[in-house]
Amino acid sequence: MIEKSVKQLSAMLTAKEISAVEMASEYLARAKALNGELNAFITLDEDKTLAEAKAADVMLAGSTAGPLTGVPIAQKDIFCQQGWKTTCGSKMLDNFVAPYDANVIELCRKAGLVSLGRTNMDEFAMGSSNENSFYGAVKNPWDKLAVPGGSSGGSAAAVAARLAPIATATDTGGSIRQPAAFCGVTGIKPTYGIVSRFGMIAFASSLDQGGPIGKSAEDCALLLNVMAGYDERDSTSLEHAKEDYSRDLNAPLAGLRIGLPKEYFAEGLASDVAAAVDAAISEYKKLGATIVEVSLPNTKLSIPAYYVIAPAEASSNLSRFDGVRYGHRAAEYSGLADMYEKSRAEGFGAEVKRRILTGTYVLSHGYYDAYYLQAQKIRRIIANDFQAAFEHCDLIAGPVAPTAAWNLGEKNADPTAMYLEDIYTLAVNLAGLPGMSLPAGFAANGRPVGLQLIGNYFSEAKMLNAAHQLQQVTDWHTRAPSL
Repeated sequence: MIEKSVKQLSAMLTAKEISAVEMASEYLARAKALNGELNAFITLDEDKTLAEAKAADVMLAGSTAGPLTGVPIAQKDIFCQQGWKTTCGSKMLDNFVAPYDANVIELCRKAGLVSLGRTNMDEFAMGSSNENSFYGAVKNPWDKLAVPGGSSGGSAAAVAARLAPIATATDTGGSIRQPAAFCGVTGIKPTYGIVSRFGMIAFASSLDQGGPIGKSAEDCALLLNVMAGYDERDSTSLEHAKEDYSRDLNAPLAGLRIGLPKEYFAEGLASDVAAAVDAAISEYKKLGATIVEVSLPNTKLSIPAYYVIAPAEASSNLSRFDGVRYGHRAAEYSGLADMYEKSRAEGFGAEVKRRILTGTYVLSHGYYDAYYLQAQKIRRIIANDFQAAFEHCDLIAGPVAPTAAWNLGEKNADPTAMYLEDIYTLAVNLAGLPGMSLPAGFAANGRPVGLQLIGNYFSEAKMLNAAHQLQQVTDWHTRAPSL
């Protein structure tokens, strides 16, 4: 059962071949058996999961069931979920039980999806390796010496290890696409504003976006159908007409123009990653797509621009964690200011502190114009580069990261080296564009490689069509690690 697609699981439930309770129990048993070695979940709660499964069985027995009713799902521990501990991977929220549901969780409940548990993540979504979690690093199911990618490493590892068929995730600078690539699964970050951020604990508000991770493009399309939609509680939510993201999955690719940015295939890209991406591009040629060269000349500027804008927004967003209303509070303090200082010093990890300090600095008097304002100007230039490229192509393709997954601990001593791994993903968030990763083979060391597809605004269906068609002629997305 664990190798079946979401569509197949749904068909089994509809045909009464298995109940939602039985299906959830099977996945729970696997998650409990393997989570000790993978650390993909922070929280598993059998009672809550089975209660949701029983409610799904009632929906399936009646007339209110939807396409995904009864299908198990792993929830990234960044979405508030009423009654569940919601930690965001931080000691600061280790004792926080959400009093309400995020919009994404509400939509999952309404669809009848069954929450298996809360997946591990880099603290407050800050990281590219899932080593920044208060609850310990997640292990890559393909090689437990390797990182799974971040910040949605728990969600990607859970799907790759078949602990869950699908998972929610978030992407601020590549945090869906990079872990999906490193774990050999599929993930899509939609156009900014398509998925509501209400109840999604904020890192960088102008960059954060929720999205799905699944084994295949079809699985992601079906979950995105649930997650997407306008929400008046989120001021950045777009009043965009509801779409069926699976509508074009089977459309032929003849006439599709795929642009290859020359900057994505320059110095710094590992040869084995380049070979895997080239092989995938060759398949697209066979499927009838036309390959054109395009240029994104300011790609290198995305790293400094992002690492000014994101920390600046983080320093503002994380000011609410002060030990007063909720979250960690120091046990001993001499006054209010001392309580603030000790609670935040104890509650936040090293990477979060680093970004708060950076963000506060670039927003400070005398530096705002020199750093933050300049970064926002560069952001507009990067967005314009994409629009110029899209005059010559329908989609852009390239690698997700310069290398396959590195070893746990390998880059911890040099944060800058880890930041450089985001070179191909950051610009997509700065421009607010949709981007996705799909499996494209393996590197020389046997670790997965991902192909990145980038579309213009609201072109999720086109991207998912291109990904699905590639997955009809390759089997990378069906490969599973041996555990």
